[in-house]
Amino acid sequence: MSAPSNFASVKLSSSLVQQAREAAQPLRRSAAGQIEYWATLGQVVEHSGLTVQEAQSAIESYEAAIRKARLGPMLDAIEARFAAAEKIGSLANKVRESVLENRAQAVSRKKAA
Repeated sequence: MSAPSNFASVKLSSSLVQQAREAAQPLRRSAAGQIEYWATLGQVVEHSGLTVQEAQSAIESYEAAIRKARLGPMLDAIEARFAAAEKIGSLANKVRESVLENRAQAVSRKKAA
């Protein structure tokens, strides 16, 4: 005798599943996880009496907080590297070199045309 399953199969439109895949990717969720997330949000909104605008604002705030939590340390590290490069002058030098290189390439393309 097999153990009871905690999962059930349902049929969903392929467009909804594709939307879930696209929405899930940046948040590192599966399509099924994204659909469960949306369903949970729908339940909360339906039972809380929130307006659509209130629910949308709450969702946007939540997602912004998640992005900040995930990206914050990485952005801090990048900012620190830029600050260090700026302090020793290498950032300005790299920018100058890049600008001069781009100008030279533009002149070469113009002459070739």
